Order: sequence, then structure tokens, then C-alpha cells
Amino acid sequence: MTDYRSVPVVESGQDYRAAPTQPGSRMARRAAAAAPPPPPDDRPPRSHRGDGGGGGQNKMRVLAWVSIGVTTVMVAGALTGYTVYRDAFSNIKQKSVNNDIINPRPPDTGALNVLLVGSDTRAGTGNAKYGQKMAREADAGGKRTDTIILLHLSPDRNQARLISFPRDSMVQIPKCKNETTKQEMPTHRGMINSAYSDGGIACTMSTIETLTGIRVNHFVEVDFSGFKNIVDALGGIEICLQSGVNDKATHLVLPPGKSLLNGEKALGYVRLRHYGDGSDIQRIKRQQIFLSKVVAKATSSDLLTDVGKLRDFIAAAAGSVTMDPELANDTEQLINIAMSAKQLTAGGVKFTTIPWGPDPEDKNRVVWKQPDANELFNSIKTDTVAATPAPSASAGTGTKPKATVKPEQVKVQVLNGTKTVGKAREVADQLAKEGFDVVGLGNFEAAGGQSLAKTEIHYAKTIDTAPDYASTLAGAVVPKPAPAAGKVTVTNPQPYTAPTPTTGASPKGTPVMQLVVGEDFDSVKVTKLPDSVNNSTITASEQKNACT
Repeated sequence: MTDYRSVPVVESGQDYRAAPTQPGSRMARRAAAAAPPPPPDDRPPRSHRGDGGGGGQNKMRVLAWVSIGVTTVMVAGALTGYTVYRDAFSNIKQKSVNNDIINPRPPDTGALNVLLVGSDTRAGTGNAKYGQKMAREADAGGKRTDTIILLHLSPDRNQARLISFPRDSMVQIPKCKNETTKQEMPTHRGMINSAYSDGGIACTMSTIETLTGIRVNHFVEVDFSGFKNIVDALGGIEICLQSGVNDKATHLVLPPGKSLLNGEKALGYVRLRHYGDGSDIQRIKRQQIFLSKVVAKATSSDLLTDVGKLRDFIAAAAGSVTMDPELANDTEQLINIAMSAKQLTAGGVKFTTIPWGPDPEDKNRVVWKQPDANELFNSIKTDTVAATPAPSASAGTGTKPKATVKPEQVKVQVLNGTKTVGKAREVADQLAKEGFDVVGLGNFEAAGGQSLAKTEIHYAKTIDTAPDYASTLAGAVVPKPAPAAGKVTVTNPQPYTAPTPTTGASPKGTPVMQLVVGEDFDSVKVTKLPDSVNNSTITASEQKNACT
């Protein structure tokens, strides 16, 4: 069994800072950070959702945003004098879960993926007051989540995306340890948020990894009971309404125009349903505007230069956050997240909801739209969306760079070197969707009749420019194969027709590349996301600061 960076188990809630901490020390630096920013409402717009419990659910999932800007502020606090904020930092809780993840984990690609979960645990007086009313749960310490978000920073940290997973998604939950009894629970189909209620954050991480193939490096749990205190610590948040509000469900009364919301009114506002057209889409937009204001105020110079206000804000935010020790102790990673948090106000981060549709078995649940969801996951794993390929160099010239060979200029014959029936067509469809000119299918018989272990690319030895075409094809395949001169023998060759007509064909005389699919084949890099993903994606710059 591979050792996936296991660390000693640390019990949740343990005091990691009992000993005196010196300013500027490693302990001081690691204490100077908190949660990264969760994005907007992750629940899909569904007409079937009724009033019962809706307010608490909306409030809870939005409150995952309370950590927006907190990391930026805490890092700034550490750099300007940790001793002032030492007591506040001590409220940050840590929990190790590595030993509770019992499924194989995806490889670490160098990206930073942080799972953000909004926890509505009802343990404690604050949470009990604002938690959901669930009479069927006798245990007052039970917990749920309506917010499951993956913060993704690319390996070079120049791209950021926040992916929201609808809480009502029906998915295959892998085997997990029960968080309380530590007994193994078998794999089963259920709502994605049940992974959290039954197996805690470890099971939630494992579920996301199993479903997406994306390695989750760290986690942050946000306790929504602290949201009110955070808004109050910021001195309130100003909003602007096109029309007044008089909502009985939230007991919220606001006039048209501008209003300064304290923490109590902010809770009512972010869970407001009966306003405007009453749709989830409109409410999500209101929430995004509100939370963008939280980010702006939490990272403003007015807050950063006021020691008292900054200390109060950090104390309120720190008391609402739990994270894994690896993240809490890694100052560099925390600074990366801090910089990403600050970019939220500059439009540098994309917010995406998993493409979904109604569950055929239950109209009150949703399922992920395929293959669209997997294409989104593949783009995250390989960080290829909006990427620009580097020019390739021809073997015939040695060092002189050639013009970039585009996918639509590459002819490909896809051969199945595995025992999986239909594998060649599956891969061909992926290549065609990315613009490659797939001209045929076939099989390849490896020595001894065994499956080919590793994917290969072959081209004709006699064509000097062939390596350039092979390089473009290799760059699109995960894992990346090494092209080799000399073609292989094809059995059962067949023509290929793309499911969707392509924009054009490669020029005459273009060499044909052979892609021989092996058992190690993972995916074709996604550079063109489907419309369902693009339509559910917004950037921070699109969150207009206007009356709603």
C-alpha cells in the first residue's frame, strides 16, 4: 500500500499553542492564517424546494463564505506583529484525518486543492440557535453540510476556480469509516452531503476524490454560527435593494435603497427567498454581491491598519474555522490561498457549479450531467482550460522551432491496445471533441496477447515533420506518452465518424499519427469546456456592485 503522506493523528480541538509563542517564529507564522474563501451558493435552482428548512439551509451554505479574506488578513497580521493577535489565533481548531481515508487516492499533480465545507453542527449554544430544525435527529450534536466546494489553484498558481457540488446530488459514496464508531461503512448510493453527516470530513474528501479523480490536498470546515459575529466585527455590510423587504420567514424588514446590515440582519438577508422573482438564480446573485462586499471590507486598508478592529475580526473568524494541521502549519500554502482570496475582488477567480439534471428516480434530487461533469474534472486535473501550447521543434531541424501544430491539423488513428471493448472509440470521441482529426479506429495486439501496459504514439519514419504532429498529440494525452518513429500493425481497421461534425479536416499530405491506447490511459486534456459548464461559471468581475 502506497504511503500517502500519512501524519500522526491529532485530535480535534486540541490546543496546539499552549506554549508561549515568539513573534516571527514558525509557530507564529503558522498561526497567522485561516480559511480560504468559499464561493457562492452551490445548490442548483430547483422549483421543488419548499419553505420548510430552506432558510437555515441557504444561510448555512452561504456562511461558508465567512472565511473569504480571512487568510489574507491573518497573514498580514503575522507580518505586522503577531503578538497583537496571538490570543485570537489560538481559537483556530485543527483536525487530522489522513488515517481515516481508506480508499486509494489520486496522484498529487502540484496543484493546490482545498475542500471547503460549511458545517451546521448543532453542538454548542450558538449553532443550536441557528442550526436546521431536524426533529428526526435526536442527537443535538449531529452535523450536516449544504456547502461542499473545491478551491483549485493551478500548479503555477496563475489560475483559480471554485467548484460547487450541489448538496442534493445523488452519487456513489465509497467505503468510509463512520466518524463516531470508526467502523467501515460499505459503498452505497446516496446524497453527497450524507458522506459528511456519516463519515465526517474524511469521508467527504474521499467521496470527492473518488468521483472526480482530483487529489484533495487540504480541507477547511467553516462553522456558520460565527458568521453574525464576523459581520459585526466588520462594522456591518452595506447593501442596496431595488425594492423593500418584509419577509415573515426571516423576520427581515428593509427599506428600498441602501441599508447597513449588522450580523443578525445579514443572516436574514443571505437566506432570503421571497424577494424579486423568488428564484434561486436571483438569490445566488444577491449572495455573491453581498459576499464580494465582505471580501472587499475584510481586505481593506481601513481594517488592516486598525489594530483593534483587525484583532476583533480575526478572533471572530478564527473561532469559526477548523483545518488540517498540514495546511495550518504551511505558511507558504496559506500565503498562496491568501493571494487567491484577494484576487476575488479583482475578477481572477472562476465560480463553477457542477452541471446537473434531475434524478430520474427522484425529482427532488439531482444527478451530474455526463460527460460534461467529467470534462470539467479532467480540465481541473490537467489545468488546460485557456492554456496556450508552446511551439514544437521538428526532429529534422534539431533546434529551430516550428510553428505550433494545432489539434485540427493532426490526423489520428486510434488503436485499442487493451482488452476493454470500445476503448478506441471512447478515446477517439474525446480527441475529436478537442479538435483532432480522427481518421480511423482499430486494434493492436501486444506480444503474448496481453494488454498494452502504457499508451504509445507512433509515426512514419520517413516524414521529417511527423515529430511535430506527434508532439501536439502527446501533449493532449494523460499521462503523456513518448512518441516513437515507426508504425505498428493494425488489426480490424475501421473508419471513424465523430459524434459532432468537426470544423474542418487537416490538409492533404498531413502524416497520420497512431495512438495506441494502453491500460495507463487516463484522459484527453480538456481545453474546451461544454456549454453546460460555461453557462454555470461566472468570474468575480461579473459580480456587479449594484442594487438587487
